[in-house]
Amino acid sequence: MDILQHIWGATPEGEAIVIYTLRNSLGSEVQLSNIGAGIVSVKFADRNGEVKDVVLGYKDPMSYFGDGPCAGKTVGRVANRIAGGKMTIEGKDYHLEVNNGPNHLHGGSKNFSNRLWESCVEYNRVIFTLVSEDGDCGYPGEVTTQIVYDFDDENNLEITLLAKSDATTPVNLTNHTYWNLSGENSGTILDHTLQLNCSKALEMNSVQIPTGNLIDVAGTPQDFTSPRRLGDDIASEFNHIKDFRGYDHFFVVDGWKKNILGEVGTLYDPKSGRAVEILSSQPGCMVYTGNWLSGGCPLTKSDTRYCDYAGVAIECQIHPDAVNQPQFPSVLLHEGELYCQKIVFRLRVLE
Repeated sequence: MDILQHIWGATPEGEAIVIYTLRNSLGSEVQLSNIGAGIVSVKFADRNGEVKDVVLGYKDPMSYFGDGPCAGKTVGRVANRIAGGKMTIEGKDYHLEVNNGPNHLHGGSKNFSNRLWESCVEYNRVIFTLVSEDGDCGYPGEVTTQIVYDFDDENNLEITLLAKSDATTPVNLTNHTYWNLSGENSGTILDHTLQLNCSKALEMNSVQIPTGNLIDVAGTPQDFTSPRRLGDDIASEFNHIKDFRGYDHFFVVDGWKKNILGEVGTLYDPKSGRAVEILSSQPGCMVYTGNWLSGGCPLTKSDTRYCDYAGVAIECQIHPDAVNQPQFPSVLLHEGELYCQKIVFRLRVLE
């Protein structure tokens, strides 16, 4: 495994924006940036040996700061939505920024994805570190977070998400990469198929907050228990799919056990044969089909603008609004505890 690093640019304050390139013996390549501890490029061959970049991203490194899609980056302290931006921790009420309709999303507008992280190479891995002070974005406690990337000669990209806090606070981290396995400038992902090891999903209300109820997905437009084309029911009225302009829904992983890496599912592009097999220690995943990418993205790495559905994000995480819904797995990290979750993207070619 070769790891190269170079300066991609600089912030207005003169801080270096760094690109790390991880290249394996198969000729596959992953590029990472210290902006949001994010993935900016993934290149691997299709069934005919043609190598393409299969994740969405931007031409100018500064475009990664404050982008609505959070392309490729680590979001936190709390991924997804908190209803009304309100939560109560150990009897104290907190009011967070409302930055997505009536809700708080991904930790707020100054969340972890919009920060420049400390970074270094250690052996065959890249480590990003961020310290979030007490009161940052309205959250209690000082949290130190590390994101560790490993890439091997079998095309397995492993992300380890670590955090410690000096006080009780919610933590729910995820990676927000958008995949288009035909190539990042190739149109939509509506012909991709998705299979999920998820027989249940969360029922959503009209403002994208879980009602607390679980839906049995069998026979519904959210039934991905066997491979299903993403475009087939993207305009369905079931569980507000049409209202959300596509999938923006949380699926619960079958048989999930805390701290155990399990199979989440497989994204597949029949055109190229490329597939991404997804594993995680998280209890579920948010599937977002890029419903609002059109007009909201900066200039892309291919000098174009992305259309709606140009990529799909499969965000392994704990349930949305879990801090307010005690029946969900807890997002609370207590003083002295270690938050440790893993996400693995296995890059494959299927016939």
